[in-house]
Amino acid sequence: MSHIVVDQLCVQYNGHPALDRVSLEIPDRQITAIIGPSGCGKTTFLRCMNRLIDTMDAVKVRGRVLIDGEDIFAPRADVISLRRKMGLLSQKPQVLPMSIYDNVAYGPRLHGTRQRRVLDGVVRHCLEMSALWGEVEHRLHHPASALSVGQQQRLCLARGLAVEPEVLLCDEPTASLDPLSAQHVEQLFRELKRDYTIVLVTHILRQARRLADYIVFFYLGELVEHGPAEQILNAPRDERTRKYLEGVIS
Repeated sequence: MSHIVVDQLCVQYNGHPALDRVSLEIPDRQITAIIGPSGCGKTTFLRCMNRLIDTMDAVKVRGRVLIDGEDIFAPRADVISLRRKMGLLSQKPQVLPMSIYDNVAYGPRLHGTRQRRVLDGVVRHCLEMSALWGEVEHRLHHPASALSVGQQQRLCLARGLAVEPEVLLCDEPTASLDPLSAQHVEQLFRELKRDYTIVLVTHILRQARRLADYIVFFYLGELVEHGPAEQILNAPRDERTRKYLEGVIS
């Protein structure tokens, strides 16, 4: 069974449907791109994966999301443990108001790691994985806010990796980046999928074509179709998917 199995997931905001009876499995250690027009449910779907949907007002959720076989919406679900499994990279970098070092060490400290030598190793390893170490190794104790936007996004990725997640949830992670920084992040995703399952919400079809192993297409809250990227992008079964890929609907 995949890390993530979704079964008849329905979400409503103030009584208005945002997702309607969504069922699928997310392939392990691949990049799954969630595509579709604005307002079709992409970010809502991603927020369900780590229970961030709980922070929204007047939300009703039905159905199941199974992570490693456990229903994350069950009454006794361990949300803290869940969020440790599910790293999140948002559209805009959200660095913590502290040093570069402390941003990466924040999660491990929160989970009980106190030895400086261990923290030093985690910080270096995660910054190397995020292709940032060479740029910041001599200013680890400088404010993270002094980094460029592209560097901040890679720092957020390093911070997410520091708690050893199983899945990376990425909500349009290159939308606010310059083209060179976006290329850096995309290359990191290609490398990271060897060890992580990556779920990527993107509004950039070219990005989905470059990165995706698997495609999920939402339209007006409905899961229209999903499958291997080559099949969905080149021979979609549903007319709505074809029109979206051709730019007829957006």
